[in-house]
Amino acid sequence: MSGERLNSGSGLADLAGVPVPALIRPRRLVPGDRIGIVAPSGPVPRERLDAGLDILRGWDLEPVVAPHVLDEHPAGYLAGTDQDRAADLQRAWCDPDLAAVLCARGGYGAQRMVDLLDWAAMRDAPAKAFIGYSDVTALHEAFATRLGLATLHGPMAATETFLKDGPTQDHLRRTLLAPQEELTLTSPTARALVPGQAAGVTLGGCVSLLAADLGTPRARPSAAGGLLVLEDIGEVAYRLDRILTQLLRSGWLDGVAGIVLGSWTDCGPYEEIRALMLDRLGPLGVPIIEQFGFGHCPSTLTIPLGVPALLDTTTATLTLTAPALI
Repeated sequence: MSGERLNSGSGLADLAGVPVPALIRPRRLVPGDRIGIVAPSGPVPRERLDAGLDILRGWDLEPVVAPHVLDEHPAGYLAGTDQDRAADLQRAWCDPDLAAVLCARGGYGAQRMVDLLDWAAMRDAPAKAFIGYSDVTALHEAFATRLGLATLHGPMAATETFLKDGPTQDHLRRTLLAPQEELTLTSPTARALVPGQAAGVTLGGCVSLLAADLGTPRARPSAAGGLLVLEDIGEVAYRLDRILTQLLRSGWLDGVAGIVLGSWTDCGPYEEIRALMLDRLGPLGVPIIEQFGFGHCPSTLTIPLGVPALLDTTTATLTLTAPALI
């Protein structure tokens, strides 16, 4: 797999007790690049997909829609069969003419197809940018542990925030096309929850998906030494408590260097969520920034995963020490 690795090492699943390593960074995009569109999780409304494709074309990129993106499984909550969703992603990933793969939406279903992918074939394919969030967290983790690849926790082609929010679009565009300009990340709402500074490699995403990954084949053994980014949607306080407690009891959070908290849309009153985060994560004794403006929220930031960074709660910033894409 071509690309630039910032840290040598074997697959993450073999690195229990070793700090989270920096991963292979794919190349940045240039005007004229072709970008694959896949639907690894929930069904995609055609009108939203068409609108998202128009935005990408406006960036001088050429979107290529996978064959089964508009399929719908009889269950109603999946974009076609597990086998077809996996085949679409694998075909797009192994296509040397595609410079990136962008998910159309989240929802549910990535976990059902992740083990159907031919990871050996994908490892032999050229490295490329992979973008998504929410349920796509399951794939971010798999790309990290099985391919050693840095990915982008960012907006998706057929989601409402991407279609209607200019800052969301602009930050993803700059991250893909001019990553050297997007080294310091922050948000107007960001502030310290637990003060301090920390350095490490970014990882994380939707916290319920991270907890669901525990105990599965090739799961990341630990967040030790990493800068963990967390967000979720629709998980009320007691369910978030259960999720965080599971991560704590498993030892997965032991040794984490710092934490960046994003949005908690439809999770209940924020002060209730804030108190929960202090209760569950505060005793870890590491710096924590809250309300960092990524995830299921307007003006969402694109957060690189697998890239070394510095967290500073005084300035409420996450500063990448290398661009997300080379």
